[in-house]
Amino acid sequence: MAFTMHSHSGQFCPGHAKDQLEDIIKHTISLGYTTLGLTEHMPRTSLDDLYPEELDDPEGSLAVLFPRHEAYLLEAQRLQTKYASQIHILIGFEGEWLRPAYEPLINELSAHHSVDYFIGSLHHINSIPIDYDASYYARAVASAGGTEELAYQRYYDQQLEMLQALKPRVVGHFDLVRLLSSQPGRDVQTEWPGVWERVVRNLRFVAGYGGWLECNSSALRKGLTEPYPSRQIAEEWLRLGGRFTLSDDSHGIAQVGTNYARALDYLVSLGVTSLWTLRRDPHPGLAAEGEKARLVEVEVPLETVKAVVSKW
Repeated sequence: MAFTMHSHSGQFCPGHAKDQLEDIIKHTISLGYTTLGLTEHMPRTSLDDLYPEELDDPEGSLAVLFPRHEAYLLEAQRLQTKYASQIHILIGFEGEWLRPAYEPLINELSAHHSVDYFIGSLHHINSIPIDYDASYYARAVASAGGTEELAYQRYYDQQLEMLQALKPRVVGHFDLVRLLSSQPGRDVQTEWPGVWERVVRNLRFVAGYGGWLECNSSALRKGLTEPYPSRQIAEEWLRLGGRFTLSDDSHGIAQVGTNYARALDYLVSLGVTSLWTLRRDPHPGLAAEGEKARLVEVEVPLETVKAVVSKW
């Protein structure tokens, strides 16, 4: 069975994603996906948090975010019902930890009766994007003290704040900070022991509350040689007994399942034999009026995912 726990659509993530959500679902079904986690970006609350493509009309861009999120949840529930016989759709969102003030909003959004889970992600250092472009990344590094080592340390410290506050079931692209760095393949364990200490600390915390890391193949389509997380981190995670889920972090039809074959080979090289996903009960719908569905953790043999991907 093939699946992803992290995906986006152009319908509800305009600007840097493509395609209507229903068209994406139909495409995943055609590829043989059996589970699809929908995780559109959560709304932001401040003009300071907008991206460049949203600044032509900042007030308007901000005002539409909450209505768009509400529309997403309604459409996701409709599609979950419509395609229930063909694919198991989980409804979630990607949490944005721009600053600790976002904690109450993330908790409020995750309490919605239709929401099964959320991805706990960090895309910023000191509220400055680290994965948008080189200019923003440089600003983030400067804000952390001017060196990449200090920026990495700040990233993992702020990630810990997010982890401690939210305890997300799925931690998104654990080491996203390396995407635009000068040496994405740097041996941080040897070269930056202060960074590595923070990495291990955060991994231990996630393992302690039973969270999962995603093996996120989007790093490969963005030019990195390994998925998120990198081999050093993945090996440490496995030593701690940690579990992996699988994500393409797709932003449209063209990216569904992209580089899954490479990501699965990577996991095999690490000795991973099983991946994890969720099943909701009931599916579709709610356990009772206004009550969330029960979630069951499902172990998926990696070879069954490879069997599907090999036919693409």
